[in-house]
Amino acid sequence: MMTNSTAPFARFEWMIAWRYLRARRAEGGVSVMTWISLIGITLAVFALIATLAVRSGFRAEFVDTILGANAHVTVYNIGRVDPQTGQIDRTFADYADVAETLRTVPGVTRVAPLVKGQVMANARDRNAGVEVFGIALDDLKTIPRVAHPDDYAGTLDYFNDGIAIGSGVARELGVSIGDKVKLISPNGVKTAFGTSPRVVAYEVVYVFTAGRYDIDRTRVYMPFAAAQSFFNREGVADELEVMVANPEKVDAMALNLLQASGERGQIWTWRDASGGFLRALDIEDNVMFVILSILVLIASMNIVSGLIMLVKNKGRDIGILRTMGLTEGAVLRVFFICGAFTGVIGTVFGVVLGCLFAIYIDPIFSFVNYVAGGGVWDPSVRGIYNLPAQLRLNDVLSAVVLSLSLSFVVTIFPARRAARMNPVEALRYE
Repeated sequence: MMTNSTAPFARFEWMIAWRYLRARRAEGGVSVMTWISLIGITLAVFALIATLAVRSGFRAEFVDTILGANAHVTVYNIGRVDPQTGQIDRTFADYADVAETLRTVPGVTRVAPLVKGQVMANARDRNAGVEVFGIALDDLKTIPRVAHPDDYAGTLDYFNDGIAIGSGVARELGVSIGDKVKLISPNGVKTAFGTSPRVVAYEVVYVFTAGRYDIDRTRVYMPFAAAQSFFNREGVADELEVMVANPEKVDAMALNLLQASGERGQIWTWRDASGGFLRALDIEDNVMFVILSILVLIASMNIVSGLIMLVKNKGRDIGILRTMGLTEGAVLRVFFICGAFTGVIGTVFGVVLGCLFAIYIDPIFSFVNYVAGGGVWDPSVRGIYNLPAQLRLNDVLSAVVLSLSLSFVVTIFPARRAARMNPVEALRYE
């Protein structure tokens, strides 16, 4: 006879729970409901992990392209009024000295003077608006997404004799390595009759794919000295591009960088430029997690339905076990094991499916794109070329903890109902 001294979760409790789980419908089991609960938990956990992986992939991809092709900190001049023309001059005449001072700030890895301007690019009968970055070759080689992109053509060895353009610009103009591209600036040569547009043809020596549509579609790199001449910036720079060792902690360096930028210097960090977008991503992440958590809760409620039916069908068994000496705690644990087992197995299957989805997202997405006839992903709208996914341990653990917690909590209520069942009432009509 079973006594109150039985240890919790004893072997016979697991045996009874297992018999109930695998019982056929004719024997009063609820195997169909168990399968429904199992599939629901699996799909919910799979959806949660897949969403978290894509969310992490989006953030990582956007941050990587921002940091890999743009300055971590941009130093610019608030300007001074030119006494001769009366116009505001925002250039750095002492850019070399300011750059040297910025290099002394702890954490700064590179400082590069830039000349920037927006011009019209022309090749044969095609035109495209582009943004020109005048930069030294040694500095250009330190920009990861430009100097070491996933896809490129040509070489930077001949950069001083030509220009480097994004793959989107090359596609728009229909040019490749060795072709000539005319750059047309409205602020060109000053003559007695006014300013005439400046038109200069440059050879394309390098084509890069930085991974961001807006960068590849608009960006052109030109040697620093050539850009000074083209934009009438002889002896000056428009701004200074600063790279730091730890971009995530750039805010802590802001004060030191501002002090090193000079009396009229101002700074603009990558967080200032993209902070609104990143905050929007964070808000969307939190909302999606809450919504998918509700999905997991709904799937967990199937466990409650299955256990309530199991308790009802096993009322006679519960009465017999209680009269044999089985305690309320033992009955509660038996039915808790039944519900928790479904939650654990469903969570395991969901984790496996979610991880496989994140790992093989490229072939999966290619298949979806093929079935849909192409055009599922528009990089001009999305900004990046592929659906990214990054599997992180924290995301997987969050999904596992959420699923198991909800499964265990909702199981307690029908298990308590079974434990408090009066054995006399359970056997009265048997």
